Amino acid sequence: MMSGKTPHIMVAELSHPGEVRTHNEDRYLVRSYHVKDDDRPMLLAVVADGIGGHKAGEVAAQITVDTIVNNLTTSTVSDPVSQLRDAVMDAGHVVLQASQEIPEREGMGSTVAVAWIIGPRLYTTSAGDSRIYLLREGRLHQITIDHTWIQEAIDYNIITPDEARDHPQAHVLRRYIGSRDPPKPDMRLRLKADESDAHSETNQGLRLRPGDQVLLCTDGLTDLVEKDEILKALHEQSPRDAVISLVDLARARGGHDNITVVLLTALKLPRRTTLSRRAAWILITFAGSVGLICLTMLPLASGWWFDLWPWSSVTPTSSSTHTAAVAPAIDLTSTITPSSLTTPTPTKTYPQPPTLTVTPMPGASSTPFPLPTVAPTSTSSP
Repeated sequence: MMSGKTPHIMVAELSHPGEVRTHNEDRYLVRSYHVKDDDRPMLLAVVADGIGGHKAGEVAAQITVDTIVNNLTTSTVSDPVSQLRDAVMDAGHVVLQASQEIPEREGMGSTVAVAWIIGPRLYTTSAGDSRIYLLREGRLHQITIDHTWIQEAIDYNIITPDEARDHPQAHVLRRYIGSRDPPKPDMRLRLKADESDAHSETNQGLRLRPGDQVLLCTDGLTDLVEKDEILKALHEQSPRDAVISLVDLARARGGHDNITVVLLTALKLPRRTTLSRRAAWILITFAGSVGLICLTMLPLASGWWFDLWPWSSVTPTSSSTHTAAVAPAIDLTSTITPSSLTTPTPTKTYPQPPTLTVTPMPGASSTPFPLPTVAPTSTSSP
């Protein structure tokens, strides 16, 4: 296990003993990390509320946190749901054994709420009445179910939620870490009130969106602060300010128990993580294909550039980079002789005129008519 280099979850947390208790039996831990050979960022948040009296409840809570963290952060992630379940059951066994070794710690135990975020996926489990909420798109969902007598009475319509508020058995736990019967980790992640248990369990691995908030808390908060007040604080304030204001509100209303609040805000995953190995393989394949095409086209491009086509019959005589043919220059200093000129061949042949025969008239002399003699004319200028 190695510390996370680029946390993908913003964390704000606060724990307070309250206004009545002299010591704080709540324990919590938030750890960002990644496992060797697994590039997914991971975050584990555990909140535990100790029960069993002075110097016993806090011990049980600490053992619970340590056992779960050691189980989940030191092994390769294979089946998150099963690994979460096994970690909680192991914590129950360790706490029970520790309580039996020292008489003063007999009967100690702890509630627990766990949020395990692997990459963008959320996995949860709980035992007792510590809760987990999910804020998404302006709606606050309680995604865990209390394991109390009062909650069972509400589920079976024995009492109403309003009657349960000040009921004397409101804090009687039906499930917790350290009980003689192995605790049954609750793997339901309930997004709707009318969901069946089977459907709620299929929500494990919920993909978180940027801006989603996951709040873990002990009953020191939920006993005194209503759900709509939690929603208002998360909606109107920064994560850090919201955590402080919620703890202060519980303290102002009596603070009769320890108060612990851990708020996780999902950020946008780093690009290298979101792309995944499949995207990287596609990118490498594309780059290799482009490189192969470039290598194939290089000889053809060179032939075109230097006019070295194998089927070309013209051999360039100029060192110029131009590929256009250049006519040879005419030497004007050379003497042109008639024999060097070629008489053009006519393209059209005209017929020869007929030969005329002159027949002398009767009585005419056969001697040609004498021509007059003409004196030559000078061509000199006057």
